[in-house]
Amino acid sequence: MHTPVPLSDALLRALPKTDLHLHLDGSLRLPTLMELARERGVALPSTTVEGLTELVFKPRYDSLIEYLHGFAYTCAVLVDPEALERTAYELAWDNIDEGVRYIEVRFAPQLHMHQGFSFDEVLAAVDRGLARARREHEASDGVRDGGEPPFRFGIIVCAMRMFTPGFSPWYAQLCGVLQEARSRQVFGIASLELARAAVSCRDRLGIPIVGFDLAGQEDGYPAHDHVEAYDWCHRHFLKRTVHAGEAYGPESIFEAITRLHADRIGHGYHLFSPELCGPAVEDPAAYVEALAEYVADRRITIEVCITSNLQTNPAIGKVEDHALKYMLDKKLSATICTDNRLVSHTTVTDEVRLAVDAFGMTPDQLRHTLIHGFKRSFYPGSYMEKRAYVRHVIDYCDHVFTQHGLR
Repeated sequence: MHTPVPLSDALLRALPKTDLHLHLDGSLRLPTLMELARERGVALPSTTVEGLTELVFKPRYDSLIEYLHGFAYTCAVLVDPEALERTAYELAWDNIDEGVRYIEVRFAPQLHMHQGFSFDEVLAAVDRGLARARREHEASDGVRDGGEPPFRFGIIVCAMRMFTPGFSPWYAQLCGVLQEARSRQVFGIASLELARAAVSCRDRLGIPIVGFDLAGQEDGYPAHDHVEAYDWCHRHFLKRTVHAGEAYGPESIFEAITRLHADRIGHGYHLFSPELCGPAVEDPAAYVEALAEYVADRRITIEVCITSNLQTNPAIGKVEDHALKYMLDKKLSATICTDNRLVSHTTVTDEVRLAVDAFGMTPDQLRHTLIHGFKRSFYPGSYMEKRAYVRHVIDYCDHVFTQHGLR
C-alpha cells in the first residue's frame, strides 16, 4: 500500500469529479421528500428529518432488504412531472456544489408511469430538471471567466432482473398480458420493451438517454434472461452497464460482460471473491485471476460504491477491506460513485475521502481514478465533443492540483 499523502478536503471538493452510478430515487433531499409527501398525501413513518433518519434512512443497515426499504417512500412521491423535475434539478445542484461536473442519473421510468403519465413524459421531466441546472451553471462566473468545466449529464434507464405486478401499473399490465408466460420470460420481455422505449425516446425527442442498466436481485435471476433487451441496445448504439457482483459472485460479472455486452459494471464488489464461484468453476482462484485480467485488458470500468457496499453487506467490516484496494493494485479502470446520496448519507467527495484515507491514494492515483470517470462516461455528445470535454477536465484537474502544491 502506498504511503498516505495528505490530501485536504478543500482539494477533494475542488477537483472535477463524476458520478456514473447515481440512482435518482435514492438521492432526494430529505426535506424535499417530506414536502412532496405532504403535498401528495403520502404517509411517511415520521414527519421530521430526525425521525426519518432513525427509522428509514439510517446511517447503517442490517441487510440489503432494509437498505431498500426507503425506496417505497421515494418512488411513492415521484409520480408527476413537477416532482421528478424538481428532484432532478436539486440533484444536479447538489453535485455541482461539491465539484462534480458530470453525472449519469439512472432510474426505472416504469416505476413512475401511470395512466396519464407516459414513459416519454417521465424522461422529459427528469431531463428538464437536469438541463435547467446545466444552463444555470454554464452562466456562472466560474465557467464563463474561470475556466471551470461546465456541468454535463446523461440519463440511464434501468430494467429489473425480477419484479411483481405490484411494482408499478406498467408491470401489472405487462404481467396481465403475459400471464400465460413463465415468470422469468416476463422479466426478459419487460426489459426488451423498456429497451425499445428508451431508444425510441432518445431518437425521437433528443433526450440524452445514454445507457441501459439491469438492477435487482442477482441470485436466482440471471443476466441471460435479458439478452434480447441488451442485444437491442447493442444494435442501436445505446451503451450498457449492469449491476453485477454486488450480491453474487464473479460469474455474474463475467455473464454481464460476455452475454450482455456490458461496457461497465455496477458495483463489481465480488470480482475478487473466489469463494462465491459456483460448482461449474473447477479452480475458483484461477477463474478470479483470469476474470480480473480480462476486465483490466478490456478496460471494463467498475462503478465503485464504497458506503453502499458496506451498508448492504455488513460482513465487509471496514473500508480498508473493500475490494477497491485490489482494483487499485491491479490498475483496473475503477471510478468512485455514491449509488444513493440519501439512502447512504453520502456525497462523491465523501466517497473519495474514504478511498484516499483507506488506501493511501497518491495524487497520481487519485487523478487517474477521477479522470477514468470522465473517459469512461457514456457522454451524450459526439466522440470529438467528448474528447474536447475530457481534455478541458484534465487541464482543470491539473490546475487544481497545482493550486494546492501537488504538481
